[in-house]
Amino acid sequence: MVSRVIPVDPFDLVVFGGTGDLARRKILPALFRRFQAGQMGESSRVIGAARSDMDAEAYRGFVRAAIEEFDPQAASDSAALEEFLGRLSYVALDAKGTAGWDKLAGEVSAGRIRAFYFSVGPGLFGDLAQRLHDYGMADHDSRIVVEKPFGRDLASARALNRGLAQHFQEHQIYRIDHYLGKETVQNLMAVRFGNMLFEPLWNSQYVDHIQITVAESVGVGGRGDYYDRAGAMRDMMQNHLMQLLCLIAMEPPAKFDPDAVRDEKLKVIRALDPVAPDNVVRGQYQAEGDKPDYCTQVENPDSRTESFVALKAHISNWRWAGTPFYLRTGKRLKDRASEIAVVFKEAPHSIFGAGAGRHRNILTIKLQPNEGIELGVTIKEPGPGGMRLIDVPLDMTFAEALGPDSADFPDAYERLIMDVIRGNQTLFMRGDEVEAAWAWTDPIIEGWEERGEAPQPYASGSAGPDDSLMLMHRDGRRWREIKP
Repeated sequence: MVSRVIPVDPFDLVVFGGTGDLARRKILPALFRRFQAGQMGESSRVIGAARSDMDAEAYRGFVRAAIEEFDPQAASDSAALEEFLGRLSYVALDAKGTAGWDKLAGEVSAGRIRAFYFSVGPGLFGDLAQRLHDYGMADHDSRIVVEKPFGRDLASARALNRGLAQHFQEHQIYRIDHYLGKETVQNLMAVRFGNMLFEPLWNSQYVDHIQITVAESVGVGGRGDYYDRAGAMRDMMQNHLMQLLCLIAMEPPAKFDPDAVRDEKLKVIRALDPVAPDNVVRGQYQAEGDKPDYCTQVENPDSRTESFVALKAHISNWRWAGTPFYLRTGKRLKDRASEIAVVFKEAPHSIFGAGAGRHRNILTIKLQPNEGIELGVTIKEPGPGGMRLIDVPLDMTFAEALGPDSADFPDAYERLIMDVIRGNQTLFMRGDEVEAAWAWTDPIIEGWEERGEAPQPYASGSAGPDDSLMLMHRDGRRWREIKP
């Protein structure tokens, strides 16, 4: 099975920060794959823009090297790569000054879709928006894409929203979270609202609890300076995990429409209870073997920034009252794995007696590294000797269920960039949604800062701090084992 390619209208895409790490690793290879798939018409173009002093030919060499490094299989199609590189140009400019902006204004075409990808730090968002306006590029056919972090607290997020709103309307602003572009994340809505099997059970009457895990086996790497200012709560919990929580908990929208979907997500965030201090655990990884500890990697021996956070949340509405949501994310954990587990309650009465043990159904949505959906069901263990029950998985790993061509499905950045060109904001965060998420997150961060709490140490390659296990154990529950 191969994905059906839907052509998009001709466009100019300007990538600010076009020589940066995100452009090199993700954006440019994603655009090339969409070109190979036939979604970039003959007149569509990509324009890199950055401070680096280079000409268009040098930029094409930079892009070629990036694609060869990060997607060598796609780069092996040399004819397609040469044709794609022919669509590229480059403008050296100063985001805070005037140099290069006249040239950029002459490069982009009027009367067609013009998208501007802000692959830069949020401190430059306002400057870029202002100059796009000043040089006549902020018209009704224009749209901007902004990367996280969208602020570091409620006040800064509001300031960023106000700055962008001076020159762009909300329907022109695409706040990108690549997690929402994953095939399995989108399948959450298909599973919930496309199957009568699940939706009647999707509530506190039948669901015991829900676990959301985003575990990384790597450390902070070369992001130490940024990460030590952000931490796991700002970097992952406030956006990625919050979005997963919204999708798993939201009410059915009236239709699959951008604002209808985002309205329901916003309701979830606004229904979240404040989190008590004893329902939050922070951790910081320690040295293990040849792997350095967190403080060494960020070059800050006194750092009190968390590389791990786990918490228990409650949603005060009719659907979820009394059902806990356990969320955790961290670096240098046992394995790289992201999943959502919907743990259903046990049957109210077992006809098989105490010897049959305790059993419950678990629906697991696997996000990475192997995307798929698994439903655990209870069956009789084969063989003689009485009614012995065991739990077995009904597994739909995409690569197995949909065939080898499923690997050709667009990745998150491919899908989201094409959604920008189409003008589809369903998988992008709205301004009020971002602000509501910060309004819930800020008191948690302020609380541990006021208490002067240091993060708990945990061994690299473990499941996190011991207290994160107790967060579940004291409720008579267990975290699912972290595994790919």
